[in-house]
Amino acid sequence: MRIIVFIFITVVLFPFNGVSQNKYTVSGYIKEAATGENLIGTTIFVKELSHGVVSNTYGFYSITLKEGTYTLIISYLGYQTQEHEISLTENIRLSIDLLDASIMAEVVVITGERADANIETTKMSTIELSVEEIKAIPSLFGEVDVLKTLQLLPGIQTASEGSAGLFVRGSSSDQTLLLLDEAVVYNASHLFGFFSVFNADAINNVTLMKGGMPANYGGRIASVVDVTMKEGNNKEFHAEGGIGIISSRLTLQGPIKKGQSSFIVTGRRTYIDALVKPFVKKESAAKNSGYHFYDYNTKINYKLSDKDRLYLSGYFGKDKFLFASLQTGFKIGIPWGNVASTIRWNHLFNDKLFMNAMALYSNYKFEMNAQFDQFEFKMFSGIRDYNAKVDFDYFPNIKHQLKFGTNYTYHIFTPNNASGKSGDVEFNLGDIKKQYANDAAVYITDKYKLTKRIKMDIGLRYVIFQQIGPWDDIKKDSKDNPVDTTSYKRLENVVFYHGLEPRVAMRFELNETSSIKASYNRNNQFIHLASASGSTLPTDIWVPSTKTVKPEMGSQYALGYYRNFKDNMLESSIEVYYKDMNNLIVFSDGAVPDFASSAEDDFIFGKGYAYGIELFIRKQKGKFTGWVGYTLAWTMKQFDNTNEGKPFPAKYDRRHDIAVVGMYKLNKKWSFSTTFVYATGNAHWLQQRRYFVESTVVPKYGDRNGFKMPTYHRLDIGATYHKKKSDKYESSWNFGVYNVYNRKNPYFIYLNTEGDVKKGTLSVKAYKVSIFPILPSVTWNFKF
Repeated sequence: MRIIVFIFITVVLFPFNGVSQNKYTVSGYIKEAATGENLIGTTIFVKELSHGVVSNTYGFYSITLKEGTYTLIISYLGYQTQEHEISLTENIRLSIDLLDASIMAEVVVITGERADANIETTKMSTIELSVEEIKAIPSLFGEVDVLKTLQLLPGIQTASEGSAGLFVRGSSSDQTLLLLDEAVVYNASHLFGFFSVFNADAINNVTLMKGGMPANYGGRIASVVDVTMKEGNNKEFHAEGGIGIISSRLTLQGPIKKGQSSFIVTGRRTYIDALVKPFVKKESAAKNSGYHFYDYNTKINYKLSDKDRLYLSGYFGKDKFLFASLQTGFKIGIPWGNVASTIRWNHLFNDKLFMNAMALYSNYKFEMNAQFDQFEFKMFSGIRDYNAKVDFDYFPNIKHQLKFGTNYTYHIFTPNNASGKSGDVEFNLGDIKKQYANDAAVYITDKYKLTKRIKMDIGLRYVIFQQIGPWDDIKKDSKDNPVDTTSYKRLENVVFYHGLEPRVAMRFELNETSSIKASYNRNNQFIHLASASGSTLPTDIWVPSTKTVKPEMGSQYALGYYRNFKDNMLESSIEVYYKDMNNLIVFSDGAVPDFASSAEDDFIFGKGYAYGIELFIRKQKGKFTGWVGYTLAWTMKQFDNTNEGKPFPAKYDRRHDIAVVGMYKLNKKWSFSTTFVYATGNAHWLQQRRYFVESTVVPKYGDRNGFKMPTYHRLDIGATYHKKKSDKYESSWNFGVYNVYNRKNPYFIYLNTEGDVKKGTLSVKAYKVSIFPILPSVTWNFKF
């Protein structure tokens, strides 16, 4: 802790000493004029100083300047830029409502505005997507999907076609922190990974950070996906929704007290089970089978005063799969789902100091219930969090923007547990095993403009993690037999970890259209997702760091060149990165769940590294918009207990990834979109031979992940027809075609033994299975 105090005094406080008394502050909130929604990351530019700031997550900004007259230029992509002249002779509160750029209104024409934030800020490896972009992109079954849109960006790999998991720069899916209104989402997929849990109608902003992670984020070693929900229209009531092939959705929003408080409620449900059920014959084995998912988002906010605001948001989602055979009497039900809720209080102490205090709750639960005749079996797992945090934004002057705070989480882990019975006889499969942990952090970060060309973002995060009782630590001998047990009482320390996480990002501006950026971040990860598959499935289990399971550690270095063209019409960047990862965790080869012992008995541990080059070109203005992304990457792992201890490529190691996304607005009624993706095939671990030993088939595997799937490529197209019936009602039709030229991309490979062993004709053949042919979709959307 001494080093944190030292850095805080020397780096943060020292530059502010000697501040003269003839300085004043202009501050306020930036909002959307039509709805009253906060606009995150709006640029407030001081024309006379060629410098500015950006609004925080709640639309708040603060600029302290010497006494005088200044011109403020307020700009946000997709909105009309405004110019305000202020005479700063006292502190001023200036809140601004921005109009949508599509609204024809008389506005000031701005000239001499400096280069885009793509060049000016220290942010690198960070991409923000608007909901309009996400909705415009063609999607599977017409279901708008946030995570699948992120998969079209450079540096992002998928486990397989249709998977909603994110594998960022060589890291596994659990190494990405997924936040919904700052609450952690532990399983972000519906339909076994085909769709994400994020309903685009409820979303205000999506930010992906592949590297250069600020110090206020932690807990994962790879990346952050920060999703912010809409607050609800505080000006007037609106309803919108859509009816698609497999699901429908509805959103209601409006003021509770006009201009002071608002609400938003969204709901979504699939109904393919209800549509198919009438056509299933009564004697069919699947008559009582089905699948559906649903989710709800809600948010309420209330402006208590000019200095205080209160927010309450929540998410509830669940998947239900059921199979019941009338002939055999076998039944299996698999429900799983997430709950996330947040209570936030914003308080403005003064024009320079902003606070956000939060209480958060997250819960993920998976179950499997099977029944055959009188036999019943139940398996369940999950993780539950109680979280409290407080963040401060401090704006001492125009050159500095500080953020500091603390965070505490109490984890309750429920790894694989099971129960069973036959009639009145219950089977002893061991007691329900839970694990408990304290997880805390303090951090400080400063965005500092050193010179006109050099800007830095320096941060430090101190983290601690403590597994606590009740817990029984069982020691075993070489034959896996228990030899000793140490019991820990409630709240008693089992193991304690801590560490420092430095974060540095720097920008050197070459000129008004180009800059060089560099970043370094070090992270610790104390909770882990143990997966027996390469993709994210609900059967995966979350486990804490223990005496056996050490914290994962990762360091990432990145260097990039950024350049804008044609008056910021085109943004481009090229980045190189290197990442090393330690204490990685996977199940051992052939591991089978043993509910009577701890899951960590089946883990093996290793290390890995990844490096690559990413190219990104993006156009965000004009009738034609979109981007092109290319990734050249390598990802390797090494575990002492597999592959003879030799390094091997990760399952999601793909040499080349290309994504082309285009959107074209023909006129007020028609708009079109297309995506094309091309990728080197994923790596797989396949059998090379099979031997018969005493009538038993014994497989022989080759090098781990030594087989590459065929190259993957796919073209999607979409069209939207807009029809505005009145000033208060409008509708649209979305048409899409997934996999236009019907490319048979393999989803998985299975091996089959063919021939006769006695005749010496026995052979093993590999068969590639594709599950996504050409798929048309249509969705009707409405709004009033």
